[in-house]
Amino acid sequence: MITKTELDKLVDKYENKDFIKDDPIQFIHRYKNKKDAELAGFIASLLAYGSRKQFIKKLDNLFINIAQNEPVNFIENFQPEIIGDFNYRFGKPNDFISIFKILKELYSTSNGLEELFNYGKNQGKIFETVVDYFYARADENVGHGFYHMIPNPHNGGAMKRMCMYLRWMVRKGPVDLGIWDFIKSSELYIPLDVHVGRVSRQMGLLTRNANDFKAVVELTNKLKEFCPEDPVKYDFAMFAYGVNEK
Repeated sequence: MITKTELDKLVDKYENKDFIKDDPIQFIHRYKNKKDAELAGFIASLLAYGSRKQFIKKLDNLFINIAQNEPVNFIENFQPEIIGDFNYRFGKPNDFISIFKILKELYSTSNGLEELFNYGKNQGKIFETVVDYFYARADENVGHGFYHMIPNPHNGGAMKRMCMYLRWMVRKGPVDLGIWDFIKSSELYIPLDVHVGRVSRQMGLLTRNANDFKAVVELTNKLKEFCPEDPVKYDFAMFAYGVNEK
């Protein structure tokens, strides 16, 4: 098994500002306003699957050309015709329209995503609360793309993109923004994807074969043995190492 010293060296190597330019977290760093940043991050996390080059290109188009670099204004004044035929892989225009309409309602009736996630945290089921909010308000014509972007935690999946989004919002560092303080870094779960799963098994940190939420819990608990207060900092080490050593 890899040692704490070896893993910490990988964190030191990869957790730096150079990581931002090729990662979807770049979209959060474009905005100084807190709500703009949290909205940009949430939307970016929904599309963060498949080819990085492709989804970053799609997000650039969405934020620059469609949202005019004003995420909050875009959501608060959202009208379906604004996005035209915008789509990405499984996500079709109707799926995005429904998500943006739900976000519009959320920001017109509350303090937005921070309040929703905070409420879920207080209920002891943060993923379920957030997902249930979206599912209860989804348009009837949404398709597979809607449920792929906002997966059901009851199905036992890794919830990788939502774990990643929380890392962005909660941790403080040269990469993560750390603008939410109602969750401690020690309470976060590792964002588990194919790269992290493969590398963590090679390193002897994960025994479970499936990349599901049980694996997320197992790996997070193992990383807590190295750093109880901030186990998900090792996401940088395993993801970047997995990509670079592929």
